[in-house]
Amino acid sequence: MIYLIGGPPKCGKTTLAKKLATEYQIPWISADTLQNIVWVCTPEEKRPELFPHSFLRRESNDELYSKYSAKQIVENYITQGKTTYDAISMVAETYLTDEDDFIVEGYQITPEVVNRIFEKFGREQVKAVFLVKYDEHKFVQDIHKSTTPNDWVLRKTKEAATFGKIAKMIAEYSRYFEDEAERLGFQVFNMDEDFKEQLSRIEQYLKNES
Repeated sequence: MIYLIGGPPKCGKTTLAKKLATEYQIPWISADTLQNIVWVCTPEEKRPELFPHSFLRRESNDELYSKYSAKQIVENYITQGKTTYDAISMVAETYLTDEDDFIVEGYQITPEVVNRIFEKFGREQVKAVFLVKYDEHKFVQDIHKSTTPNDWVLRKTKEAATFGKIAKMIAEYSRYFEDEAERLGFQVFNMDEDFKEQLSRIEQYLKNES
């Protein structure tokens, strides 16, 4: 079984992947790792076009979010995510062929790429969920409580206003994921409230689907 976990940044995908990996005793990987491999294998002159978010991102979130709107940043994330589709599909195919269980999580896991994998391998062998957040005020409050090692939001943000801009981007990106998931018939979980309970609900949903 391949478990695919998608959604915008900071919605709990990694936390869920680690929880499932522990519960099911199976390995997991972040799609960021796959993306980094694709980046290295991409000619340097093509990187700005294929990896617009990484190319424009600087050490300061304040600089990035002052120059680009939430919509523009989301569009860059979407464009960049597509560069990893083939790698994600190859991981799924490799583990399904070997009849091994595996988890892949990341913003690169979109309803579009999951649908491609479903069409090739069927829903019996692949399970997918998407996590979203919309509450911008709660995000700004909660981010300062983050225990994520080397959290990119806290590490790269100095100006208070930027936290709100990041929250707006996540809400905008969540709408994209939810619209696409609804169009293609995939399950979405809102992680704004009762985070730990939602993780348990997702785990139960995946067990029922298996």
